[in-house]
Amino acid sequence: AREFRLPCHQLTTEEIEDENYTRNPADRCYYCKRELFGKMLWYARQHGYPYLADGTNLDDTGDYRPGQQAAQELQVVSPLKEAGLGKKDIRLISRFLGLPTWNKPAYACLSSRFPTGLPISVQALRQVEQAEDVLFELGFQVLRVRHHDHLARIEVGSGEIARFLNPQVRREVAERLREIGYKFVTLDLMGYQQGNLNQLISTEKMTPEKE
Repeated sequence: AREFRLPCHQLTTEEIEDENYTRNPADRCYYCKRELFGKMLWYARQHGYPYLADGTNLDDTGDYRPGQQAAQELQVVSPLKEAGLGKKDIRLISRFLGLPTWNKPAYACLSSRFPTGLPISVQALRQVEQAEDVLFELGFQVLRVRHHDHLARIEVGSGEIARFLNPQVRREVAERLREIGYKFVTLDLMGYQQGNLNQLISTEKMTPEKE
């Protein structure tokens, strides 16, 4: 926002106070987005903005995303999706426009690192954030640290797995994540996969979103 001289206002939200969010059910994202969009809509109406827009794109429709139901209920618009633009299209247009974020790796909410049913807390979120900061500091670009209580399951891009297996790198990652609080540190040999933890959600819980 500062780089492009855009006005930016920070709002305080309270999703962490909602046990529907912290107990981490399959539709956790719904309750989170209801809180976030609700507060932003209040701000928008107070300042005369007729619309609230999010960054949902066409590729987001192929995964289980209960947060989109909250967006629909609150009439949040998704211009990128409505224009039929997917991730590749957005990167191509961004590059053409000279935006510095055109090749920025995808980075989802830290809550997505928790398997369904494993409670979410501020302390655990900070632990995940610190663990991923370690990997970023070591130069990894595409990564997730999946939080399984005392175990950290690391996903990196398929092209970065060989580097991770370097004994020195592997040792440093393990030592630093143990300092953060993890007792066990593992590498997922399948590499990074978007929405990986959704595989643990039963089909019955993936209820279709309301139209």
